[in-house]
Amino acid sequence: MERTGVMNISTFSGQAAEIKTEIIRKSIHFLIALTPSLAAVNKIFTIFLLIIGTLGYTLMEYLRLSGIKIPVISSLTRMASRPRDMGRFVMGPVTLGLGALLALLLYPSPAAAIAIYALAFGDGLASLAGKVCGRLRPAILLGKSVEGTFVCFSAVFVSAFAVSGSLRVAAAAAVTAAVIEVLPLEDYDNIAIPVIVGMVVQLTLF
Repeated sequence: MERTGVMNISTFSGQAAEIKTEIIRKSIHFLIALTPSLAAVNKIFTIFLLIIGTLGYTLMEYLRLSGIKIPVISSLTRMASRPRDMGRFVMGPVTLGLGALLALLLYPSPAAAIAIYALAFGDGLASLAGKVCGRLRPAILLGKSVEGTFVCFSAVFVSAFAVSGSLRVAAAAAVTAAVIEVLPLEDYDNIAIPVIVGMVVQLTLF
């Protein structure tokens, strides 16, 4: 009985640590939602900022792996790292920056904005929902949860409708994002979601 209690506490602690890590990761993830607003003011500057930010992070991550600690950045990267990232280059911020950058370069507004919001809110909230309350995981979702997929669909639908005012565009963006989010792409869904959602939205708009 005592051993079972210890195991339950250990399991709970592990789950709490995973949720804490995911909250830190997704807090960074949500910041990419500022991109469309910045681009509306100055698109060229926003593109430049994404390029510099991505290259700067890449340099600092290589320095971290070489044993050179960068104040704040190295600690934040470590706290936001999943178990699979330990001792490896953490790709998430790179693919996040590239995803937003490609959306701005490939698509005009409002398709670019919808694509970036799908990345920020759809993917970000789906991951949090899956960690916190994901219980139903049918085989068709490839390990992802029904709850996370529903949250992804809802978040993208709401944000896409807020931008476009079109139920058809919102539905197309939401379905596309939910399908991509289910795929086992790891950090590369940060690129796939904005690029493919942006393309679908652009085709739907015209």
